Amino acid sequence: MISPKFSSLPIFVAVVELDSFSAAASQLNITKSAVSKRLTQLEEMLGVRLFHRTTRKIHLTEAGERLYFYASQSLSYAKQGLDSVLELQGEPQGKLKIAAPMSFGVRHIAPYISEFMKQYPKLDIEVELEDQMVDLLQGGFDLAIRIGRLPMSNMIAKRLTDCQSVLCASPEYVAQFGLPEHPTDLRHHNCLLYSYFRGGQAWTFHQRDKEYKVVPKGNLVMNNSEGIRRAALDGLGIAQLPTFMIGKDLTAGLLVPVMLHYHLPNHAVYAVYPDRQYLLHKVRLFIDFIQSKFGIDTPYWDQAFQQIEPTVSAR
Repeated sequence: MISPKFSSLPIFVAVVELDSFSAAASQLNITKSAVSKRLTQLEEMLGVRLFHRTTRKIHLTEAGERLYFYASQSLSYAKQGLDSVLELQGEPQGKLKIAAPMSFGVRHIAPYISEFMKQYPKLDIEVELEDQMVDLLQGGFDLAIRIGRLPMSNMIAKRLTDCQSVLCASPEYVAQFGLPEHPTDLRHHNCLLYSYFRGGQAWTFHQRDKEYKVVPKGNLVMNNSEGIRRAALDGLGIAQLPTFMIGKDLTAGLLVPVMLHYHLPNHAVYAVYPDRQYLLHKVRLFIDFIQSKFGIDTPYWDQAFQQIEPTVSAR
């Protein structure tokens, strides 16, 4: 018989990771009162307080932090063990939880999910689209799609394909304000700013062996690149956007590239997953599947864009 102390650990971990008794109860499909009762019993059995409770927030005590460190890892290993046993049955099954940036996920992940699920019908897929970087371990994700500069972590990152960005503006903006010819000219233009930009405050440009950095200024800052794209289409200013988002706008002439004779830093699209003893079969299958859709060297969304010639100044 499983000790009540051990059976309470999944509840304890859920409360910590969701930072809420109500959210933990909803995820575990039990009542909030049952969650509170089980945690109170756990504290009584251990003889320590695990939480400091207030009307708005719960905080871990030192004992709670120590327990969470080991309990969360134990549950993670248990999940990996269950997944490994399911893999012995041949056909992948169970849950595959994926995180991806909002705009990229809508355009280049979601359209292929149904095809992947038809190939592996015993899999349950959960996709979370979020521009802000999520914690894979705390969120219970099997993998994440990430773009650009990756922070230092214990995660494994597999490069999937290139990610190119360009400066762009609408033809209406160009007709009214002209085009910059040098990075320093951007100081005289309205730049549309993405608040989650991981390259820092400055926009960086390369030409031959020289590097130029400019801190852009503008009257619009947004935390969603789709909103920045919409503002650029409406003629509000110059934006730095990835071609996976605006490739069709460029080929249709709705946006024009700016200063293509200067190069923005090269980035890539990555699949990021927790460092495990072995890569789960279902994760490997999805990575191979989605990479085959993108194209390894030149992603499909860049094939038309590469034929566009640099735009000259309209002034």
